[in-house]
Amino acid sequence: MSTLGNILWFIFGGVIMGLTWWLVSLICFITIIGIPWGRACFVIGKFSFFPFGQEAIDRSMLSDEKDIGSGALGVIGNIIWLIFAGLPLAFAHLTLALALFLTIIGIPFGIQHAKLIGISLIPIGKTIVTKEVAAAARKAHAEKIIAQNQAKA
Repeated sequence: MSTLGNILWFIFGGVIMGLTWWLVSLICFITIIGIPWGRACFVIGKFSFFPFGQEAIDRSMLSDEKDIGSGALGVIGNIIWLIFAGLPLAFAHLTLALALFLTIIGIPFGIQHAKLIGISLIPIGKTIVTKEVAAAARKAHAEKIIAQNQAKA
């Protein structure tokens, strides 16, 4: 089902948003200082081309370790991103989501745009994985927290 969803998504709008992400990526790379954001934009652009069956999760949840993107520098990076590119990209996804929600057949595609709004606003510290890997990472992370809480009690 995700293959069919990705094909329909790509034909009916995914290509536009994917190319938009790649355009922002190119602009970031040109500025030199924006290279870290440009790399993230490229990855999210690929995700925007074919989002069905994939999910964006925190990198720290996947590896159980903090890194530069999931710490204080990641917060600063996300604030800078939000100001310069996050809001316009989120607005584009929101506009397309609302338009798709007006049609019955477009609701699943509107939901995908709604998911992309979140990563549009805060991309630093996230990674794209399959839904199965995301579910397993969330489960392992929750089990670790439960074990830590039980050890404290």
